Amino acid sequence: MWGNKKEYQLIITIVDQGKGEEVIECSKLVGAEGGTILTGRGAGKETAKILGILIEPEKDVVLTLVEKTKADSVFVAIVQGMELEEPGKGIAFVIDVPKVAGIVNTEE
Repeated sequence: MWGNKKEYQLIITIVDQGKGEEVIECSKLVGAEGGTILTGRGAGKETAKILGILIEPEKDVVLTLVEKTKADSVFVAIVQGMELEEPGKGIAFVIDVPKVAGIVNTEE
């Protein structure tokens, strides 16, 4: 729709603050064009108290929109490069994107 006939998926990666750029570098190695880094705040098991004050760790949330044909290789590159199979390193997941606007495809 909107003139774009390709299918896309969104890879969402959540890592410790300051690691978002590394996620983007991992994805670029296998064909992604970049990503968007947002700042988030974790509220899971990692929260701690210091002097009675709850400390919630800051996170980088990386949004990587890629063509569906590239999604598996980009996902694997991120998981391996960021060592996400190790506990506490972060998480990544993929969401189908049914509609996209604003992407210019020069290949078509």
